[in-house]
Amino acid sequence: MRSPAELDHVHWHDLTHAYGPAEDVPELIRALYADDDDTVGDAIHELYGNIHHQGTVYQASAPAVPFLAHAVLHAPGRRDELLMLLAVLADHDPQDAESPSWPGSSVAAICAELARVLPDLLPCLGDAERAVRRAALRVVAAVAGRLPAEVRATAERRVDELYATDPVAAVRADALVVLDRFGRETAALDSPLPEVRLAAAMLAAERSGPPYEERLVDVLAEDGAEPDPGDDGFPWAGTRSQEDQLTDLLTRDVDAGLAAAARWIAAGDLGARGSWLGRRIAETWRDREPEVLALMLAALPHQRDTRASVHCLTTIGEWIERLPEPGADLRDALYDHARGEEVTAAPALLALVRSRDPRALDLVLRNPGPQTLSAAASCFPEAADRLIPVIRRTLAAGATGNGAIALIGALAQYGAAARQAQPELLDCLRTRRAAVVAARGIGRGGIVTPEITSLLHEAVQSTDSSLSAAAAVAHHRLTGEAEPALRVFEGLLTAQGPVHWHLSSLRPLGSAAAPLLPLIEPLLTARYEWTRMAAAEAHHKVTGSPERAVPILAALIGPTPVGLCALKALAAIGRVPDELLPRLRYFASSPLRLLSAMPFSQVHPDEELRTLARTLLTTD
Repeated sequence: MRSPAELDHVHWHDLTHAYGPAEDVPELIRALYADDDDTVGDAIHELYGNIHHQGTVYQASAPAVPFLAHAVLHAPGRRDELLMLLAVLADHDPQDAESPSWPGSSVAAICAELARVLPDLLPCLGDAERAVRRAALRVVAAVAGRLPAEVRATAERRVDELYATDPVAAVRADALVVLDRFGRETAALDSPLPEVRLAAAMLAAERSGPPYEERLVDVLAEDGAEPDPGDDGFPWAGTRSQEDQLTDLLTRDVDAGLAAAARWIAAGDLGARGSWLGRRIAETWRDREPEVLALMLAALPHQRDTRASVHCLTTIGEWIERLPEPGADLRDALYDHARGEEVTAAPALLALVRSRDPRALDLVLRNPGPQTLSAAASCFPEAADRLIPVIRRTLAAGATGNGAIALIGALAQYGAAARQAQPELLDCLRTRRAAVVAARGIGRGGIVTPEITSLLHEAVQSTDSSLSAAAAVAHHRLTGEAEPALRVFEGLLTAQGPVHWHLSSLRPLGSAAAPLLPLIEPLLTARYEWTRMAAAEAHHKVTGSPERAVPILAALIGPTPVGLCALKALAAIGRVPDELLPRLRYFASSPLRLLSAMPFSQVHPDEELRTLARTLLTTD
């Protein structure tokens, strides 16, 4: 260990942390010895921000370790937090230690320093405070595989004593985990202590992998509803709590996860843990929506606060469209919540709309909101005559931002019938409320008047490049004049910065954009994959030839956002190279979701990926 008196012996200015030179580290370490608890807390917070920034460690991290170890033993308080800082600094995947880059890495240097000071920290295992003992165990676990033989033997003996004698069950469970890090498998599934049984079951499940034995699932479900009633909640690795680890384990085995979630919900859904696990399963696995929504319905009466209720209702709304026929019990529950408190009524009504329950339409019309109106436009296309006037009134009332965007998107689903909303779209463009999507809507409307062309011409001159491009395209669609749009896109495609958005915007110009080909073609080989994708799609739209576009798009296909966009472009072209067929079969048949949800996306990206893959596989 090193005392604060030695801080000036380290050339901190030559070392770096998350924010540059580490010159502030000595001051922060000295602050750990302050009598004022707030000062100590602020210093620890700052150290987490610079020498361990969001899980990343730096040059200055290892030199700080012996000073932090000294502070654990000699600073006036917060020993548990300082020990946890040491533990997370040294956190690493044991497999990383076998990689060629390990010897010179910052994590390797941290582990070496921590292994050197560990003998001085071992007395913390006998501290009177439960939190200090738990944090000390995590320090031992962090370097269990990097200790010299003599230190390892001493540490293992001390941990074994805790496992056998500590009066706190959670500490014994932690000791069991550390013994496992030392390579000791302990038969503890029959322990009288639920915390110990749970730790043993989690270790066994990690070792075996899914599908888990029935006995393990029983323990995880029985003892995992409240893993540790204590209030320290220290993580084992990085910032993952035991609850997070247990959720991850149960999500890997979908049947075990559903069984555990059902038992937790039946027991009262303490802390909304069962409903949260159900949500994770729906986000991770395909085609388990019926079971998950049944869990959410069962969980709703158990929710103890508005936030937890909203969580359940939101989950139902996200997945209810995947049910072929939502049951009457589920729809009735949504209907009841949709007429209840305002905070829970909004997600309940959205879910009811997506269930296509006829009662939802009347509720939407009585209490219209942008999101529910947008969903109603999609789910009740036959109700255009009732919904369009309400959408118009809501727009006219001054809707802005994402609300206005949702309303204009709802109008886009009505085709020619949406033309009656031209006055509201013009006002949005004039007042710059969701002006980009308003310009696109005006272009689709097919109505040409001097006022419209004048407003579009004004918007073309905007310093907002997205608005300028949208207005130029709309002007072209209405008048057939290409020159204004060509001037706009020539400027956008030669400007500094990302251009893929602009490439995507010019697609409606079609062959009229041919003069821009000298600017588009070099972008086919751009380093940025989004630019290559958008350039290939634009090239095909402009030339009508798939020859240059198809190889570029095919090379980008994958379970990523850009890969999905490339697949959409290939589907529109109608050409799928044979070498893509194995990938398409994987996209179509994977039981796991390959893409996560994206904000403001009307359709879940993974569902798009699977549907496109299935469609293309059945196309001759």
